[in-house]
Amino acid sequence: MAFGFFGSLLILSLLFKHFTCQLPNTDEFYVSNFLKKMGLNSSMSYNFSGSVCSWKGMHCDTKKENLIGLKASSLGLSGIIPDTTIGKLAKLQSLDLSNNKITALPSDIWSLGSLKWLNLSSNQISGSLPNNVGNFGLLEVIDLSGNNFSGEIPATITSLLSLQVLNLAGNGFEWSIPRGILNCKALVSVDLSSNRLNGSLPDGFGAAFPKLKTLNLARNEIHGLDTDFAELMSLTSLNISRNLFKGSVMGVFQAQLKVINLSMNQFQSHISKVQFNSTYKWSHLVYLDLSENQLSGEISLNLSQAQNLRHLNLAYNRFAIQKFPRIEMLLGLEYLNLSKTNLIGHIPGEISQLSILHTLDVSSNRLSGQIPSLANKSLKVLDVSHNNLSGEIPASLLEKLPLMERYNFSYNNLTLCALGFSPETFKTAFYGSSNSCPIAANPVFIERRGNGHKGLKLALALTLSTVCLLAGLLILAFGCRRKSRKWVVKQPSYKEEQHISGPFSFQTDSTTWVADVKQATSVPVVIFEKPLLNITFADLLSATSNFDRGTLLAEGKFGPVYRGFLPGGIHVAVKVLVHGSTLTDQEAARELEYLGRIKHPNLVPLTGYCLAGDQRIAIYDYMENGNLQNLLHDLPLGVQATEDWSNDTWVEDNNGIQNVGSEGLLTTWAFRHKIALGTARALAFLHHGCSPPIIHRDVKASTVYLDLNLEPRLSDFGLAKIFGTDLEDEIARSSPGYVPPEFSQPECHASTPKSDIYCFGVVLFELITGRKPIGDDYPEEQETNLVSWVRGLVRKNQGSKAIDPKIRDTGPDYQMEEALKIGYLCTADIPSKRPSMQQIVGLLKDIEPRTSL
Repeated sequence: MAFGFFGSLLILSLLFKHFTCQLPNTDEFYVSNFLKKMGLNSSMSYNFSGSVCSWKGMHCDTKKENLIGLKASSLGLSGIIPDTTIGKLAKLQSLDLSNNKITALPSDIWSLGSLKWLNLSSNQISGSLPNNVGNFGLLEVIDLSGNNFSGEIPATITSLLSLQVLNLAGNGFEWSIPRGILNCKALVSVDLSSNRLNGSLPDGFGAAFPKLKTLNLARNEIHGLDTDFAELMSLTSLNISRNLFKGSVMGVFQAQLKVINLSMNQFQSHISKVQFNSTYKWSHLVYLDLSENQLSGEISLNLSQAQNLRHLNLAYNRFAIQKFPRIEMLLGLEYLNLSKTNLIGHIPGEISQLSILHTLDVSSNRLSGQIPSLANKSLKVLDVSHNNLSGEIPASLLEKLPLMERYNFSYNNLTLCALGFSPETFKTAFYGSSNSCPIAANPVFIERRGNGHKGLKLALALTLSTVCLLAGLLILAFGCRRKSRKWVVKQPSYKEEQHISGPFSFQTDSTTWVADVKQATSVPVVIFEKPLLNITFADLLSATSNFDRGTLLAEGKFGPVYRGFLPGGIHVAVKVLVHGSTLTDQEAARELEYLGRIKHPNLVPLTGYCLAGDQRIAIYDYMENGNLQNLLHDLPLGVQATEDWSNDTWVEDNNGIQNVGSEGLLTTWAFRHKIALGTARALAFLHHGCSPPIIHRDVKASTVYLDLNLEPRLSDFGLAKIFGTDLEDEIARSSPGYVPPEFSQPECHASTPKSDIYCFGVVLFELITGRKPIGDDYPEEQETNLVSWVRGLVRKNQGSKAIDPKIRDTGPDYQMEEALKIGYLCTADIPSKRPSMQQIVGLLKDIEPRTSL
């Protein structure tokens, strides 16, 4: 009896204990509430039975009284973490909520003063990081990578004196690294990569972290020198790629570094200086990437001592012409990229000794001779394109190619038997090579040939019959066309007038389409700001004298442009889009109406449009002062009209440029800078101020106009899209002198904002030099265009030689040289190295001339 009584008491006490644990103000209650409100429940294979200390991912203290560790990684938690949940776990020391879909943190999380480990990586948390992070005085590890944080890194980070690991990678943090980070002297690993940080490193950065082993600042816009890292004596891994660091790389080779990534910066020194650093232990080096800088000299690193090197990338620098460096002693090498490093001579056969080599890229050099057998068993990526290699591709190498991930032999003088490759592969990977297969190599062909004489005769007979039939049809069609043309309204033919005064000479009659437009009075013309104005295609015909040559202003890539006055005194430029569009009338109208809503002080306004037959006609505000192409290189527009430019001059005053004559219109640096800045602002608006962003695809001097007040305005924005995706990129590639280098690559399939930026760089070069993109005579014979000539001078610090004599004495030379350097950045061969248009606007504003009158 007594035993039964005490047994009942024991059971009741256990039940009561479990019940009390479910009450508010207990860790079990807070965690259960948190998980359930974030979308987790028992049906998701999570067991809430028993004590919280037994739950998956929970860790309690030795007395099983308080939760000190919570790991809820990759559980699909989503949304905002509510207050009065995990923020109430007073004794919590470790919190891991990584790889979920959390969007915001609770306000009471900052009260967890015992926290030592915080991992919120790979979520969707946005907004700024509060200064309350400084409350975590005991914090040793914080990982907020892979979120959407923005704003500044809080200055209160200075309070985290115990911090050892700081990972803020993959966010949108801005401004410079706070000086308070120098107080975190216990740091062992810092990763601030893939943010929007700028400015320079805090003074004393190198000496502040005696224990730092890993530093990653990649993909930001941080300025600095190699010497900023010289005192980081414990550092073993350094990645500062895709930043704006300058100077010699010698200062980096100081510590016990195993990983060095300095790619895509602005280091300019002679690489041989690194050899003179006797303190660096080359035997420690495992990973070295110095690609896409401006390093010079011969590749004379202490590679013979780098026996542990696995990754070597020296691509896209300015090394001297030299033979292939000796790398056969690097038996552990897995990755080798020597693309565009000015190599000559042969590819050494000893490279086959690198048995575990995975990637070999020696493209864009001047290598000659034959390709060695490359017996490397592990080779998966091979690029020898853009060299002078000749002879046959070794059969043993061809046999391996189907098992490789990527290969490219294009732009050489190679021969091969390409039976095992598709025509598409041959065009992309062997472009320029000869497909030389002996007949005996294809027994199927021989067999068919023996039985094919009858089929061959039949094919010849059918071919001759088809040719005769087509010839008859062509003769018939030509006769009908001659008769029907008698009914076409006769327009002046450009073929009939070979001697036309002025800057334009046309070889096509582009107006015969007018006769195909039936009932011109019923085809409406849409004027955006005057929708009630009843204007038709007949009014366009009247305004342009039936698109007569006398009203022709220009004929550009998109089609001819005519001047006219519409009813109501609207002075317009009418552009007939001659390319065959793949869009329907409704789609084209929708695109044109969208473009009509885009307004900016430096864009030529689209006033309206007309869909006449198969033609799409864009109507713009008339730009009284012509375009930059005419003003820089040709005769001014308007000569054939009532305006007489011959007696005009232009001068500056405190308010800008005033009309006082044509002779001096573009003969001041201030005015040319004004055009450059206005054009940059227009492009920045298209790229960053429109949603979705608009890629212009045809930026050049002839699309930059000057309005009545001499404000620069960019025209033709968005027109490429009117023709549809089948034609827009073909249009983008058809302006000689403005085609970005990436368009010559087979893998380049579409225009990007970076291709617009390249074209802007060409226009900037035109403004400063006064030269045309192609066609002018350049001092050095090997330079065939404006870009290569100017870039060559800038690289030699001789940019002043490129300045147009007409503007040389109208402003400080250093300002014009700085503008040339901006153009140099814009015309970088690698698109990723070109700045954004927002950055370009800032750079141009920094050198803005100030008038002194």
